[in-house]
Amino acid sequence: MEKRGLGKGLGALIPGADREEHAPTEIPLDQISFNPYQPRKKTDDEKFQELVKSVRMHGILQPVVVRVIGPNKYELVAGERRCRAAAAAGLTRIPATIRDMTNEQSLEAALVENLQREDIGPLEAAHAYHRLAEEFGLTQDEIAFRIGKSRSAVANTLRLLNLPEEIQSSLASGEITEGHARALLGVPDRNDQRAIWRLVVDSHLSVRDTEHLCREAASGNVSRETSAARRDQRAELDPNMAEIEEHLRRLFGTRVTINIGKDRGKIEIEFYNEDDLNRILGLLGAV
Repeated sequence: MEKRGLGKGLGALIPGADREEHAPTEIPLDQISFNPYQPRKKTDDEKFQELVKSVRMHGILQPVVVRVIGPNKYELVAGERRCRAAAAAGLTRIPATIRDMTNEQSLEAALVENLQREDIGPLEAAHAYHRLAEEFGLTQDEIAFRIGKSRSAVANTLRLLNLPEEIQSSLASGEITEGHARALLGVPDRNDQRAIWRLVVDSHLSVRDTEHLCREAASGNVSRETSAARRDQRAELDPNMAEIEEHLRRLFGTRVTINIGKDRGKIEIEFYNEDDLNRILGLLGAV
């Protein structure tokens, strides 16, 4: 796909956006369909409700952008939230500017418009960046220029797609923050990522605490808490292993961890002082 000239904002993506002859016109809302490639998923939030109230009081001050897809049929290119707010406010018509655009131009404009919104989620942004790169052949520098961000910001957001699916879902739902997710990216082992993530969620850890655990894991010094989280994660997948560990805990009266690798495994029995060690050794001799 041929790249068009770069330029910040939708003006560089929408043909004729700088021409005065494209005067806005009133279009019935029931003749406008939403862009099937619309990257934004959520609209029912507090800011959206504020927009609905504003539309009821003042109407739509900035026309939406549409393109013709058939007789008396239009597809929304830019202004999705305004269009939905107009419908929620009870309007039947909306001011719109009609442009001649291809499918590709419409998709790219929709992606860039939503990326320029302050409240777009980090994972939504990551998927949009990925589509701009894959479907339009844009480099990270070009994406950054079009949306007014730094290349490093684009690169760091794209890295979120490298996280395991369950962690991405946790980020998308708001269970963890972008700060937690970025910290987890510093852990090379995906099993450690999952274990620390589970610990973050269960213990409601702060971003700073998460960063500390991730630094330990990245350096090979996995903490007791992370090891326990990995054990609990494994136990969820292997109920028999959990049962064996629980039996050994009751037998020795202390924490016991069974780690199974590809070709070998090990059993870790914790003790807290010399007397505790002698007690466990006595039990081992009696087994």
